[in-house]
Amino acid sequence: MALALLAGGGYGAHSLWGSTAQEDDDPQVAAAHRPLAAFLAAWERQDAEGAAGHTDTPDNAASLLTSVLTNLKPSRTTIVDESGRKQEDGKVRFPFSVAMEVPGAGKVTWRSRAEVNRISGTWKVVFTSPMIHPELKPGQTLALKADDTRAKVLDNRGRPLRATSLVGTVDPVSGKGASGLEARYDKVLSGGRRAGKSLVVADRQSGLALKDLGAAASAQGRPVRTTIDSRIQTAAADAVAETEHHAAVVAIDPRNGHILAAVNRPGGLNRALEGRYPPGSTFKVVTAAALLKRGTGPADGAACPKFAHVNGQRFENQGQFSLPAGSTFTDVFAQSCNTYFVNARSRLSDTDLRDAAQAFGIGGSWDVGTTTYDGSVPVTTSDNDKAAATIGQARVQTSPLVMASIAATVKSGAFSQPVLVPDAVKKRFTAPAALDAEVAGQLRELMRATVTSGSAQALRELPGRPHAKTGTAEFGTGKPPRTHAWMIGYQGDSDLAWAVLLEDGGSGGADAGPVAARFLRNLAR
Repeated sequence: MALALLAGGGYGAHSLWGSTAQEDDDPQVAAAHRPLAAFLAAWERQDAEGAAGHTDTPDNAASLLTSVLTNLKPSRTTIVDESGRKQEDGKVRFPFSVAMEVPGAGKVTWRSRAEVNRISGTWKVVFTSPMIHPELKPGQTLALKADDTRAKVLDNRGRPLRATSLVGTVDPVSGKGASGLEARYDKVLSGGRRAGKSLVVADRQSGLALKDLGAAASAQGRPVRTTIDSRIQTAAADAVAETEHHAAVVAIDPRNGHILAAVNRPGGLNRALEGRYPPGSTFKVVTAAALLKRGTGPADGAACPKFAHVNGQRFENQGQFSLPAGSTFTDVFAQSCNTYFVNARSRLSDTDLRDAAQAFGIGGSWDVGTTTYDGSVPVTTSDNDKAAATIGQARVQTSPLVMASIAATVKSGAFSQPVLVPDAVKKRFTAPAALDAEVAGQLRELMRATVTSGSAQALRELPGRPHAKTGTAEFGTGKPPRTHAWMIGYQGDSDLAWAVLLEDGGSGGADAGPVAARFLRNLAR
């Protein structure tokens, strides 16, 4: 405790401003100091009732002190008093200083003074509101006000963005950005201020802040503007609102890579941009690009048996379906035939899938304006590794952002690195290889056929000429294996590409498909 009494019960204290020996020798001042010392000591240990018992109006004192301590919740209080001075009216006046460590506001300090009067032969601290803080008047208290100098994360129209797992959170104690964009751009948004709250005088009845008692604020924080379209963000959030699975939806403008939506259910982990998953058959867009570049044509004959065997490893189609004789490459792509792609591995070198993926920007280092996972398609190291990679398994890893970007690249014909915070992007990643124009055109036809006659039938009746690819990606060691459900696509009649992921969500067509359909219907309203 900071009240340091002299030996023998003297009233003099180790003060910030000193005392005089003449006053120290006055027994009346010493007697008046004892109840003040007890009052301040009880205040220090947050004992409002105990402190109030040393005043002339205990009920009023207890009420205000309780209000102050409840509002501020100081983790530590230090009070230092000076030597007292007798007044002409017989009262003794003692200056003192208060220093509080207040969560969310840091260290707050002030100086005040107390008067002690002899009432019915007993010295009592004269309780008044200004004695607790010189700025207080009757009916007022001390409180905390949220720091309004912290700027907001904005959408593409300059409105506050409401997407919790993307925007992130601010620590209520330190006032520092704790996650998401709030953490990444904390210095920009805060203007350099660490405290998240300031000390104010407030009306006790209404709670309305009447006067700011904090230190002069530093520079106002600057907002961070994103590319998110709140209308599209809301449509995506509503689309996954009813699913029981952890889910993510990403939407991109194919013209410029602007991220229009990034939704996670539940919040917390930003799986939409940072998640790492096998893409399953949605990766067949890349595999198809490699095969088309090697000379395969959309109308070429394509066998689709129930099973394919590679060095003792069996691959099968979902539900062990097969396609009839006379099926084409368009058919096997649209129906998502695993066995065809596994058997087609012999037409690809160990580097072909990696090289095809590079035209989609996969595996680069993307400067998006936030943390992202940008995918990995390694050079294959064995026949089995290559077989699994053709259908988006083995060591192939992507994020929903990467998969939405693949769809965007097919629509636009060229990779445009996704961007979330344009002002923060220093250098966009450029794909080391270009997507062949003829191949891009063929991929568009294949993805449209997937909707009109293939596994993306959930989108078949929707307007906007949707193009899509489904995916059911195995993960883990369970038997039967558990699966993530994917669907990616773009709208033929508008500038929108997207990806839907349901973690441990079943089938791409049957489970991710309806979520994608809800998303597109929401946008059409």
